Amino acid sequence: MKPSIHDVLTLTSDDSVKLEVYASSKANSFYCYSLTATEKLFRGAQVINTVEPLMFPVGQQMLGRAVGMTGKAEDSKGEIKTDTKWSIHEARHYGVEIVTHSQIMQTGIKVIDMFAPIQFGGKVGLFGGAGVGKTMLLTEFLHNIVGGDKENSVSVFAGVGERTREARELYDELFERKTLDFSTLVFGQMGENPAIRFLSAFSAVTLAEYYREEMSKNVLFFIDNVFRFTQAGNELSTLMNMIPSEDGYQSTLESEVAQFHERLVSTKKGAITSVEAVYVPADDMLDHAVQAIIPYLDSVVVLSRNVYQEGILPAVDILSSTSTALDPSIVGDFHYDVALSAKSILKQAEDLERIVSLVGESELSTEDRIVYRRAQRLRNFMTQQFYVAEGIGGKKGVYIPVEQTVKDVNSIVSGKYDKVAADEFLYIGSVEELDKDGQKTAFFEGSR
Repeated sequence: MKPSIHDVLTLTSDDSVKLEVYASSKANSFYCYSLTATEKLFRGAQVINTVEPLMFPVGQQMLGRAVGMTGKAEDSKGEIKTDTKWSIHEARHYGVEIVTHSQIMQTGIKVIDMFAPIQFGGKVGLFGGAGVGKTMLLTEFLHNIVGGDKENSVSVFAGVGERTREARELYDELFERKTLDFSTLVFGQMGENPAIRFLSAFSAVTLAEYYREEMSKNVLFFIDNVFRFTQAGNELSTLMNMIPSEDGYQSTLESEVAQFHERLVSTKKGAITSVEAVYVPADDMLDHAVQAIIPYLDSVVVLSRNVYQEGILPAVDILSSTSTALDPSIVGDFHYDVALSAKSILKQAEDLERIVSLVGESELSTEDRIVYRRAQRLRNFMTQQFYVAEGIGGKKGVYIPVEQTVKDVNSIVSGKYDKVAADEFLYIGSVEELDKDGQKTAFFEGSR
């Protein structure tokens, strides 16, 4: 029997070798992904059509486990025994009512909750070049959110094209924080062939769909890294002799990104909230693959190399970051007004930056100098100690409720702390720390 697209083929001489049909080149010729090592493949080998697509094991037994693209255990807990398997290519939301939410999911990260809030059931992208803190920020998300509602929530982490070391660190982090039992990790690491890396994203989505539809759970879906997913698709298209499109990317880029993102939806049974790290090649946000991802996101968080080099962590470019959830009907009028006022000050300060760099801050008018210094305080206040970085810097991480963050930013914007030096705002949790610290309070009150 001639195979259909996505059918899995095996060798008659060795059923451990698996191929997945990608496309037909002629009447009796097919392009296939190799899902196993290619050493056992040879010209003239006979294959058998299994007449079924790649199936991924799903079920309660998958919680607390780290697996590969096919569902095989990658941890030391033994074989996973489950009777249910789902096709990784079959979306489970068709014919089901899609639900949207107007609820905010708090992260405890000041700059995110303030300027790019995450909508429950929405999608947030963390964009940045190499080494600016995407994975660290994503891991902090995971730490702060997972385990908050253990009765109704689970998490799925998709490690697509990233380092094995990072996978191990994440596994250990979840274990130490006692949230591993409510999580599943699906890996297609950097060393795997492009087919494994590409399909591992769909395996993880399939598992998230199962938790949502069959277990009626709210799913937190994390993926590191979506760009590696598109890159793996590009490598496969090169092997398939496909004519490239813009920037040398595959002509099927948009459809592949769509197939992935359109399955991360919420239904009446549960919600899927996704947090996606997106590598930006050469720090170029106009890269075609990056631009193909952005339309599917509700929140865009841009990490800046310039901000990182200033020692401001997380290195979020506030003016470039956006969220559809920053709306009065969702976050409330007060939060919305404070965020706009803060962004206005930061924008004015950015315009003044060139003047300051040329002739110095002293040449600014009194009003401009006040705006410029308030912007410095705002930027410094958005720094934060992370729980997942405690082992690196030795400083204890902090979780700041969004109500406290909005209140503190409003105090800075309104000028209450205009007499406090900007450096005093670095890596504090709340401005209340300035009032509690005797030295800083004395300086504040004596200058008022």
